Amino acid sequence: MSEYQFVTTWQIEAPIDAVWEAIYRSDRWPEWWDSVRRVVELSPGDENGVGNVRRYSWRSRLPYPLIFEVQVTRVKRPSVLEGLSRGELVGRGTWNLSTAGSVTTVRNTWEVQTTKGWMNLLAPLARPLFAWNHAYSMRHGGEGLARLLGARLIAITHG
Repeated sequence: MSEYQFVTTWQIEAPIDAVWEAIYRSDRWPEWWDSVRRVVELSPGDENGVGNVRRYSWRSRLPYPLIFEVQVTRVKRPSVLEGLSRGELVGRGTWNLSTAGSVTTVRNTWEVQTTKGWMNLLAPLARPLFAWNHAYSMRHGGEGLARLLGARLIAITHG
C-alpha cells in the first residue's frame, strides 16, 4: 500500500458553530462539495456521533472513484472531529477547527494508504498527480462550504 499525508487549511469568515455543523453533517456534503458523490450512513453511533459509520463515494478531476467508510472515533464539539477509514483508503482523518475574531480556521489532516492495486502500482510516478487531485477536491470543498454559509473564503493552503 502507498502512504499519503495531506494537510489542508481553510480560513473562512464564518462562525465556528456554523462551520462545525456543515463539516459534522457529512451526510449533506454532496449538496455543497462537488467531489463527494454520495454518503450513506451505515451505523448512527452514540448521541455524540462516536461510532457513526458512513460510506463515502468520491470523484474528483481524475477519472477514478474512491469508495471508503469512515468510523467516527472522536467528537469534541466544535473543535475536533476524527475518524478511521477503511476500504479503498485506510487510515485516519482529522478535522481541527479554531476561531480568531470572525475567522474560523479549519485544518484537515488525512493520513491514508491506498488499497487499489493500480494506484499502488502507479504511485511512484503518479503520486504528484494524486496529490494535485486531492488539492483540487479540497479547494472545491472550501469554496462550496463558503457558498453554503454565505461566507468569504479567505485562504486555502496545502502543506
